[in-house]
Amino acid sequence: MSHTFSKNHQHIVFSTAGRRRLIEKSLQPKLWAYIAGICRNHKIFVRAVGGIEDHLHMLVELPPTIAVAKAVLTVKSNSSKWMNEMHRAFAWQKGYAAFSVSASNIQAVERYVNNQEAHHRKISYEDELVALLTRHDVPFDPKFVFG
Repeated sequence: MSHTFSKNHQHIVFSTAGRRRLIEKSLQPKLWAYIAGICRNHKIFVRAVGGIEDHLHMLVELPPTIAVAKAVLTVKSNSSKWMNEMHRAFAWQKGYAAFSVSASNIQAVERYVNNQEAHHRKISYEDELVALLTRHDVPFDPKFVFG
C-alpha cells in the first residue's frame, strides 16, 4: 500500500480450550517457533511468542492490511492443525484478548512475554488475564471471562 503508514503493536493472549495443560514444556519452543513462522508467512512481524502449558502470549506488529481478528484466526487455525497432525487432540479457546502496545512499552511487554514461566510461578492464568483486562480498562463480566 503506497502512502499508508502504520505501527500496530499488539499483545495477544489466548488459552487452550478449557485451559487444559496441552502444551508440554518440551513442545513449547517448537510451537512458539511454528507460530512465528505462520506470522512471517503472513507478513506479521513477531517480537515475542511465549507461554506455558495452557496459554500463550504474542507481541506482534500487524501490517495495515491485517486486522487483529484475522491475525489471531490465522495463527490459531494453522497452529491447531499442526498440533493435531502431531497426533494430539488439541484446540485453542474460541476467543482471545488483544491489547495495543505503545512504542515506549515494547521492550517491557517483550520481556513479559518471554518470561512467562517465571511469571506464572506467582500468578495463575486466570488472575493474569483479569489483571490485563483491568489494567487496559477493558469492560468485562467476571462470570463470562472464562466461558
